[in-house]
Amino acid sequence: QVQLVESGGGLAQPGSSLRLACATSGFPFGDFPMTWVRQAPGKGLEWVSHITSNSADVRVADSVKDRFIVSRDNAENTMYLDIKRLEPEDTAVYYCAQGVGFWGRGTQVTVSS
Repeated sequence: QVQLVESGGGLAQPGSSLRLACATSGFPFGDFPMTWVRQAPGKGLEWVSHITSNSADVRVADSVKDRFIVSRDNAENTMYLDIKRLEPEDTAVYYCAQGVGFWGRGTQVTVSS
């Protein structure tokens, strides 16, 4: 079955960096675009980024595009989100998704000194 498993979250200090990963299985990863979405405490879902199957088109939310980099390794069936210069406002659960029907359980990122 389709599985998406996020990892790489944790407690980080403002200004530091994190790399989130989304490991997938159960579908031909290289054929599908992928998405990162986050949900901050007490807030709704926020679209973060989108990457096409061959990485030809990569889009990141304007609010974070100077600090977030999305990439994928189709040979490893994994998508990544590199977050630079973390801010407290980045505190959220980060989810990866394939389409609208398949989501991981998320990885918690907490930015605090």
